[in-house]
Amino acid sequence: RHFRIRSPSPTPFQLLLYQHRLCLAKMGKRYCFQPEDPSKAVKSRGTNIRVHYKHCREIAAAVAGMNLQAAIKYLKDVLDHKRIIPFTVHTGGVGRHAQAKNLPGGRKAPGSKGRWPEKATKVFVDLLKNAAANGAARSGVEVANLSIKHIQVNHAPHMRRRTYRAHGRINAYMSCPAHIEVICVDEPENIEKEEEEDTFVPTRKQLARRRITTRGD
Repeated sequence: RHFRIRSPSPTPFQLLLYQHRLCLAKMGKRYCFQPEDPSKAVKSRGTNIRVHYKHCREIAAAVAGMNLQAAIKYLKDVLDHKRIIPFTVHTGGVGRHAQAKNLPGGRKAPGSKGRWPEKATKVFVDLLKNAAANGAARSGVEVANLSIKHIQVNHAPHMRRRTYRAHGRINAYMSCPAHIEVICVDEPENIEKEEEEDTFVPTRKQLARRRITTRGD
């Protein structure tokens, strides 16, 4: 008679981690955004990066739509505390600073809260430099004209640890890593504006004034 030794059943966290890894394996290197002309686009991404998700979200919102070289310079100024990352969504416990009143490009911030998240900023500088290097290695892409068309930050699976409390208790002590993806597109700086047809429609008040003036004549 043969006996089969059953392995212990996996925990719910192990099943979730297995499903996440299986999903990533099926996805490959797909991005959540596809540019219209892939030959003029460069990509860069990082998965399961050990930085705070909330910091990454605010940095991504600050540099979205910027020129690639200008974004790298801006983040380097953040590391030198010459500029700041304005916090507009995850603002709990964030202090107010005069630097946070102005966004990159002269835009006005909705508030005055901000921080200088160094670890996450260094990760973004590396990703943007990687995108610039990808553009330099490709023919037909001008690095100076690259702008950040798409930037996205997603939650990664929490990394679990434990901390020991009073009276023999144990609490969860988890980190919140992030997935980051960047797509830059080579766009010309000056885009000619299309000629618009004159589609002016006068309002009822304007028509009434015209009737009054014609009566007087």
